[in-house]
Amino acid sequence: MVSGPGRAGTGDPARLGVSYLAASTAGGTGRHVAMLAGGCAARGATVHVYGPATTGPAPAGPVPRPGWQFTELDIAGRPRPARDVAAVLRLRRLLARDRPDVLHAHGLRAGALAALALAMPGTRHIALAVTVHNAPPTAGPAAAVYAGLELIVARRADAVLTVSGDLDGRLRRRGARLAGRALVPAPAAASASPAEIAVLRRELAGDERGERAIVAGIGRLAAQKGFGTLIQAAARWQRCPVVPLLLIAGEGPLDTELHRQAAAAGVAVRFLGPRRDVPALLAAADVVVVPSIWEGQPLIVQETLRAGRPLVATRAGGIAELTGDDAALLVPPGDPGALAAAVARLLDDPAAAARLAAAARARAALLPSETAAVDQVLSLYQRVRSPRIGQP
Repeated sequence: MVSGPGRAGTGDPARLGVSYLAASTAGGTGRHVAMLAGGCAARGATVHVYGPATTGPAPAGPVPRPGWQFTELDIAGRPRPARDVAAVLRLRRLLARDRPDVLHAHGLRAGALAALALAMPGTRHIALAVTVHNAPPTAGPAAAVYAGLELIVARRADAVLTVSGDLDGRLRRRGARLAGRALVPAPAAASASPAEIAVLRRELAGDERGERAIVAGIGRLAAQKGFGTLIQAAARWQRCPVVPLLLIAGEGPLDTELHRQAAAAGVAVRFLGPRRDVPALLAAADVVVVPSIWEGQPLIVQETLRAGRPLVATRAGGIAELTGDDAALLVPPGDPGALAAAVARLLDDPAAAARLAAAARARAALLPSETAAVDQVLSLYQRVRSPRIGQP
């Protein structure tokens, strides 16, 4: 979703107490929660955050910003009755201690457990907001479980935010009180200098002149991200007169499997592991590829648009809402042929790549900012807590 400048009415944050609950920090969820917590605390709200030990902007663990407090609360990655009951009871105790006006849960599991904690007898009135960040499974036993979680969230939450239009439709059909599209902005990052980019290109490509074409994929090495499809697409490039270099940066559960897949397909891939220089890596790439099976508002898409790089991405989840129809070449998810053809088109046509890069820069100016995201949630909190002001 894109957003223009401007500030929503946020009432008086200094009189507001907010608690955040995250079941997982995978992807950008932990960073998003930390951003909202820090932003609301900076406006004067009293803020507490509950979640896994890794909640926060640093991979080593939680890093509280001034004004907000973190308390570890373990929530199982999948339904585990005993652990879920323990999590609900612990959450209820934390809410009794911190007495927030609003509890903002992130993810379906967090939202459902929050709803159960707030429904327990004797619990004081606390408004519940839920942001749904990911698409649930659509097949197998897990699909029925997540359908149940959706129903709990839809029926119990005072407001539901979603990160893409397809999730909006799912929750609307469940009867949720939808509050609009969540704003999930990528953090601002410094640009790499031309000299730094030139050095990095030579280093990555093993090319003294840095002239070999570079195709980059960046993200968590998990099934949702579609890197297997990217490797299948790269196998088709092996027949090109000039074979581009494929770089995949990131870590995750499919690391070993993707290495094996690339070796079996005869694809020369440089697996870079986790990188701290993503802006420079994006700037060094001739084409950036986001081959995801599903996404909400992926940070890497936003970062690529801001970097003004030619982007090939799948038309999945909320990606098209970020890019529009002219700031990326969009292909169906899981289609290696279409992915390969789109990348080849940009490598073979520098003018088309330049037009796409210019469109990306223009689109980036419309992306939501952290200020807009904090404005949005503060306005929401004031609305959902209003009927409860003055109640015990």
